Amino acid sequence: MPFQSVQPEKISTNVTHQIELLILRGILRPGERLPSERELSERLGISRPSLREAVAELQDKGLLTSKASAGIYVADVLGGAFSPALIRLFASYDEAVFDYIAFRRDMEGLAADRAARLASDTDRRVIQAIMDKMVAAHAKRDPTNEALLDADFHLSIIEASHNVIMLHMMRSMYDLLREGVFYNRQIMFRQRSTRDTLLDQHSAINDAIQARDPVAARNAVEAHLDFVEQALTEQKKAERNEAIARQRFEHEQRR
Repeated sequence: MPFQSVQPEKISTNVTHQIELLILRGILRPGERLPSERELSERLGISRPSLREAVAELQDKGLLTSKASAGIYVADVLGGAFSPALIRLFASYDEAVFDYIAFRRDMEGLAADRAARLASDTDRRVIQAIMDKMVAAHAKRDPTNEALLDADFHLSIIEASHNVIMLHMMRSMYDLLREGVFYNRQIMFRQRSTRDTLLDQHSAINDAIQARDPVAARNAVEAHLDFVEQALTEQKKAERNEAIARQRFEHEQRR
């Protein structure tokens, strides 16, 4: 008979699985500090030796890392998604910038479609809460916070799509964007008219997801990223024109 005796699961193994799932589902994020050993063992209702055994196993797997006198952290599991040489290559050519936007359009359109269909009530509350923060930040003259919330808004939609592969892949892509590898997002928010348009576009995406309308959600994301692409095209053209104008000015000054 194809049966095997059931083996009781070790406490540390149960803890390992819990933490692995929290990392897999994106609830625990790269670089996030875990609670202290005392607090975590109390939350889990286990002894400290069992917790230490689980943490050691997760460290061996490369999912957790310790910092001297600072505690245990989720490892930078996204750090190796792209090699440093490839990141430098991305930053050197406009082709990578526009391919990145096209990739986002495809992936985020799908994520918005899935979020409109699959997001829980709590997922939609999270998206709405970030949207509300964006509206509040929009009233301020400094666009820095609004630009940061822009990334949070898009990632909250990807989280609400409930696809862990897409989640980790897109987090890695957004980390590169935050580092300015593809373009400086804050430039997009400098002009008031552009900020107004971006807020309207984010509102349209949010409204479609809240209404559970997958077609409208996908269309709103695609329209938003088409606008981003056009704005970047115009920005790069303006930068080239300014460089040429400076050459003319410098030449004129020498005459």
